[in-house]
Amino acid sequence: MQRLALFDLDNTLIDLDSAFQIWVREFAGERGLGREAVDWLIALDREGFPHREVFFTKLREHFVLPDSVKDLWHDYRNRMPHLVRCRPEVLDGLAELRANGWMVGIVTNGTADNQLGKIQRTGLAEAVDAYALSGVEGIRKPETGLFEIAAKRCGASLTGGGWMIGDHLVADIGGGQAAGLRTIWIDRRTWPDHEHTADHVVTDVLRAMDILYDLGE
Repeated sequence: MQRLALFDLDNTLIDLDSAFQIWVREFAGERGLGREAVDWLIALDREGFPHREVFFTKLREHFVLPDSVKDLWHDYRNRMPHLVRCRPEVLDGLAELRANGWMVGIVTNGTADNQLGKIQRTGLAEAVDAYALSGVEGIRKPETGLFEIAAKRCGASLTGGGWMIGDHLVADIGGGQAAGLRTIWIDRRTWPDHEHTADHVVTDVLRAMDILYDLGE
């Protein structure tokens, strides 16, 4: 099997949940919404809406805000790349994989401006060989096409096999398996009582990198 490792972005390489909580506190403070609003927004986020437009529609209605949903969502996308962080040890882990012959890519769903901003501002753009964004390509995980694009940009082909690492059981694990890849699931305790068929389960992406590194020994 070729040394191809494709990683999800949000809550895999970067901690989106922590950045989101910072944004919530900022938003509630700027609007004078109070502590209860912070708890309400975090609870709303945990309901797991497939698209942020739904989230901001509910937010606008609940707090009777004068802003349009489009403007709220736009401001959020502009702000989030400034709040997310990629741990130095994660960047080091990616560098170590590449130094040991791994082709490394990012496969992520999301709007082009938001996801590209995160990748560029965190230093991940220079830490990987390539990336494929649904907002640019018009294809979303778990569709195989997005994995194909990332693999090709890494100089590989899905026919040679490889690995997909991510936190979403459908988009990352199911999608990766459909693309012919082996999988490592980052279990962030957001899928209680859900069965999985991932090859490995870890709670941190660094452990996933250790598994890949050991495979290459």
